[in-house]
Amino acid sequence: MVESMVTALVAFFSKFLSKEMVVFIVSLLPIIELRGGILAGYALRLPMITTVFFAVIGNLLPIPFILWFIEHILTFMKSHNILKNLIEKIEKRALHKSAGMANTEFLALMIFVAIPLPGTGAWTGTLIAVLLKMDKKRALLSVCLGVLIAAVIMTMISYGLLAFLGI
Repeated sequence: MVESMVTALVAFFSKFLSKEMVVFIVSLLPIIELRGGILAGYALRLPMITTVFFAVIGNLLPIPFILWFIEHILTFMKSHNILKNLIEKIEKRALHKSAGMANTEFLALMIFVAIPLPGTGAWTGTLIAVLLKMDKKRALLSVCLGVLIAAVIMTMISYGLLAFLGI
């Protein structure tokens, strides 16, 4: 699923953006995030270091904004009945994914973000941190470390395993 989304995004964005900007933009997107950005860089035949740089920066850029502003935005939207049901569904899903994180929140959040699966990246991890009322600086550090670990994992998969298999 993610691969087909990345393929479509690469085809669309590469018509009018540089390869580096394609990786950056794909990495900014929720759900796809860095995992898709690194796959996009590999598909675009960008050098590994260039891909990782733009994917990490793209994935990390929205995190401080989410940490410091999402709670206010969600509260405003719910109080004005703007997408209230959708917001409550997202909050419920994020809280469900965070079950068991309260005691070891820093390490658990870092591992959660590092797992290279859709829905376990920096966006969801940051939302979980906000919903758990985690200290923002600790949450930021935990998410950043998780993104860096995810970058290592995805780079090994994309530039190691896929290259080895000739894909």
